[in-house]
Amino acid sequence: MKTFEQVINANASLIEKVVDFNENTDQLLPLDFTAGNTELTTETLADTDLFSKWVEQKLLKHNARYGIGGYNEHRTIYTRSAHFDTEEEPRRLHLGVDIWGPAGTAIYNFYDATVHSFANNNHFGDYGATIILNYEIEGFTFHVLYGHLSLESLNGLKEGDFIPAKAKFATLGTKEENGNWPPHLHFQVILNMGNLKGDYAGVCKFSQRDQYLENCPDPNIILSLHLKNAQ
Repeated sequence: MKTFEQVINANASLIEKVVDFNENTDQLLPLDFTAGNTELTTETLADTDLFSKWVEQKLLKHNARYGIGGYNEHRTIYTRSAHFDTEEEPRRLHLGVDIWGPAGTAIYNFYDATVHSFANNNHFGDYGATIILNYEIEGFTFHVLYGHLSLESLNGLKEGDFIPAKAKFATLGTKEENGNWPPHLHFQVILNMGNLKGDYAGVCKFSQRDQYLENCPDPNIILSLHLKNAQ
C-alpha cells in the first residue's frame, strides 16, 4: 500500500490552493517560535494584541503576504496558555503548519472532501472554530484539521457534507473566535482520528513525538504543491 507521501506526490497536479497566493509576486516569511526567538517576550505572548502586532510588523518589514510556522517545531509560545500544560510534561511540539495572515483570509479546499466533524473549541489558546475534512485519494483515507477559523465558517455545516476542490469553505477568525491568537490557519494532516470529533491535539509532549508524528505526517507536501499550483 502506498504511503501518504507517495499518494500525494502521485496526484500532485490535482492539488489545489489552500489560500490565495501568487508565487511570482507574493512572499512567505518563516516565523520562529522556538526558544531561539528572543524577540517574543513573556509580556508580548501574554497580550494577544501585542503578539498580533509583532506578527504584522514582521510581515510588513519583509514584504511577506503570509508568515509560515513550522511542523515538528518545539515551541515556547505555548507557555502563554495553561491549555498546553500537564502535571508531568507540558505539550510544546507543533504537529501542523501555520499560515499567519489577516482575519477574513479565505481558506479553500485543496481536493474533494467531506466534512468529518467540526466544533468551536472555545478555550484560551485552543483552536476556536475548527473544521476537520475527510479525504480519499486512490483509496488512501486521511483527514486535515483546519483550526483558528471564523465562527461564520461553521454556519450550516453538517457531518458528511461534500466540499469540492477549489471551494472556499472557511475564513480565518479574529482573536475573539480563534482561541485568542493572532489570526492564522493551523493546517494538520491526521491519518487516524480514532473516535475523536471536532478536535485533535495540534501540540504534543516531546516524549510522545514519534507516535504523533507518525499519525500526523508533514503537511508541507500539500502546502508546497498548492503554493506552486495557486496561480
